[in-house]
Amino acid sequence: MTKRFIGFLLGLTLLACELSAQTLHVGTISRAPFSFEERDKDSGFSLELWSQVARDLNRSYDIKRYANFSQMLNAVQDGEVDLAIANISITAAREQKMDFSHPIFESGLQVMIPSDATHSSPLWSALLSKDLLLAILLAFAMLFGGGMLMWAFERRAQPYFDRPASEAMFPSFWWALNLVVNGGFEERVPRTFFGRIFGVLLVVSSLFIVSVFVARITAVMTVDAINQNVTSVNDLYGRRVGTIEGSTAAAYMNGRDLVYRGYANLDALTTAFEAQELDAVLFDAPVLAYYTQTAGKDLASLTGPVFLRESYGIALPTGSDLTEQINQSLLSMREDGAYDRLHAKWFGSLN
Repeated sequence: MTKRFIGFLLGLTLLACELSAQTLHVGTISRAPFSFEERDKDSGFSLELWSQVARDLNRSYDIKRYANFSQMLNAVQDGEVDLAIANISITAAREQKMDFSHPIFESGLQVMIPSDATHSSPLWSALLSKDLLLAILLAFAMLFGGGMLMWAFERRAQPYFDRPASEAMFPSFWWALNLVVNGGFEERVPRTFFGRIFGVLLVVSSLFIVSVFVARITAVMTVDAINQNVTSVNDLYGRRVGTIEGSTAAAYMNGRDLVYRGYANLDALTTAFEAQELDAVLFDAPVLAYYTQTAGKDLASLTGPVFLRESYGIALPTGSDLTEQINQSLLSMREDGAYDRLHAKWFGSLN
């Protein structure tokens, strides 16, 4: 009886080991719409595609979600997982450290900017700019101060200024404004000695005041127009640009000496964007497109074409026996239309 019981336990142990050997450990990262959790369930284009591949291979699997790309790819290299899938770009540098399946998605990079940057006019933005408002307030203060000073000189010398200070504020301001704009106020020429000296100074200085004021408006409008004209990656220099550390977008900007802020994950990146800490985001086009259609619908929009075309693949440890099996399954999905149907579900028809 004891021997039978021991044999039974050994049989269960062997069965458990066999089942464990059949279960594949799959690494991924939250990156909608390719891989994310929805109502405590794994979802996304990449995970649905893998589910179909796993059925073809007749293999069970479990999902291990990592905090960032580096952790996920390191897990592949170290053999902690049998494969990883999300929006993993196939690059020469990564190919030296691991294997990849056939491409599962064709993508590229794109620029995302705040929605209001694509709709507001340069004139309106210039009129509301802080610098211009400060210049206007300073000009009004100078005109008011100059008018009241002239009132102090002339109030006993001519009827126009002969009134109490409370009643002279606007007439004095109006006199100074006409002097600056028109270059003089002939019927109210200063009569006192100090009034005439001050009047001459106002006329001469008005030439500089008007020139500086016009130049300031022009400069603000020009800079504002340039700042809003983001149509390609070439317009990102000098701006606050964000992306995810270690991504192909980060490598691309490093190669072009483009200064950017790197974030650990997509949540941190979009949080900074929503807090207006960034002028633009450069990242994978389909990920940004999904964000602009969901959480960032009223906050962000895409600008410019998709560039630096790249392919996503399934990452596997170097020399993995699964690579060929997975490739055969992917080819079958292409041939029988299963891939096209899955692509249409998440991104629309390929045609």
